Amino acid sequence: MDSHIIEFKPNPKQLRFLQAKNRYIAFGGARGGGKSWAVQVKAILLANRWPGIKVLIVRRTLVELRNNHIEPLKQLLKGLARYNQQERKFIFTNGSNITFEFYDSEKDAMKYQGVQYDVIFIDEATQFQEDWLKIIASCCRGVNDFPHRIYYTCNPGGPSHQYIKRLFVDRDFRGDENPDDYIFIQSLVTENKALMDASPEYITFLKNLPPKLKEGWLFGSWQIASGNYFEEFRIDPDHFDDHRWTHVINPFTPKKHWPIYRSFDWGYNKPFSCGWFTVDDDGVAYRIDEIYGVEYSAGEPIPDQGVKWPPEKVFRVIKEHEMEHPYLKGKQIIGIADPAIWDAESGISFAETAAKAQVFFQPADNARIPGWMQMHYRFMFDDAGYCQLYIFNTCKNFIRTIVTLEYDPHKSEDLLTTGEDHAADECRYFCMARPITPHLAPEEPQPAWGSDPLDQFVRRTRR
Repeated sequence: MDSHIIEFKPNPKQLRFLQAKNRYIAFGGARGGGKSWAVQVKAILLANRWPGIKVLIVRRTLVELRNNHIEPLKQLLKGLARYNQQERKFIFTNGSNITFEFYDSEKDAMKYQGVQYDVIFIDEATQFQEDWLKIIASCCRGVNDFPHRIYYTCNPGGPSHQYIKRLFVDRDFRGDENPDDYIFIQSLVTENKALMDASPEYITFLKNLPPKLKEGWLFGSWQIASGNYFEEFRIDPDHFDDHRWTHVINPFTPKKHWPIYRSFDWGYNKPFSCGWFTVDDDGVAYRIDEIYGVEYSAGEPIPDQGVKWPPEKVFRVIKEHEMEHPYLKGKQIIGIADPAIWDAESGISFAETAAKAQVFFQPADNARIPGWMQMHYRFMFDDAGYCQLYIFNTCKNFIRTIVTLEYDPHKSEDLLTTGEDHAADECRYFCMARPITPHLAPEEPQPAWGSDPLDQFVRRTRR
């Protein structure tokens, strides 16, 4: 076994990954950090050290599994383990095995019901939906003395960007999450000497990416959501007070004469979303509050699962909220909603039900592409780092969902409707009620922390 592995000496970050014994271990954070090799070596070491251990490696697709893991492991394990092609499993002479599975759609959840693994590797974890990650993680169990761990390799961006960032980068733990269980090992392409020697042109490719992709893929910045529909959306706690180079800010009390808007998107099986906005004297908009009808489990939102409230309850809760909230109490509120709520096919429309609760709306302009463009226009930073739409950091479901939304592969300018887009939908309704003309953005905005995104990463990790 050792003669096969010793040919590949781990770099210091890979060595930390191989030695880590936490329950949850995340590795990577940028492209080209040597993640796949580290997964393969660690899986072999575990299988060799613990006779009878069951190891699982998961990726989104079968093609990725074959190209990134199965074929390389066939070479590494030649003569040391037998590969069962039908079961996609390497079987070791000591009874250990390494199994491969993929999870590319909701129907794949059935494969993880009732099965147990001692150690699970979820490769490119941010490309999975958050609830998929939790379903896979539930399989890590067993009444034995084997280590029970879950390894995540990951880059910034993707559907579960915010979830992975919360746990491993922000270390914002909730409920019974134990901080000692989690470790994040950052690995950049410059630390992967094998790749740098074999393909020096790869770093040139990364350096020539668009600025936001470069921050995520080369410098490993988690303050962006690279590749997502609203890739310009930034969350920088260092600037929550000065409002520069961030879209999320700390709450403040709006001035009394600023208008208040209520924007609404209906949902029953899926979440409903109600957002409140105000606009200052310069036309800058602020999302100041929200009610989001999502189901929770153990204090965490279940992605895209609605609370299934009848319309009477939805609008009653909204009215009560407006009568009590200090930003909204006593204000004349301009309501905007998807025109679909005026549909009266079932007898009485949702708009009529809302009016009975003294919650009034006017039909929104729900044109999709112009609405998304209005959001893009408002999210653009000017030369000084200020934008036209800010989000109070108390609007947690807007922040959680906006970074997960992706482009529709069949409609290049539209957003993929299978994502959790309800808060984004009602936000564009508001933006279409207050349309703006885009200003010219600087060629490459420079954040307040300096011109090099690497400075940002170094300062953050040294805290």
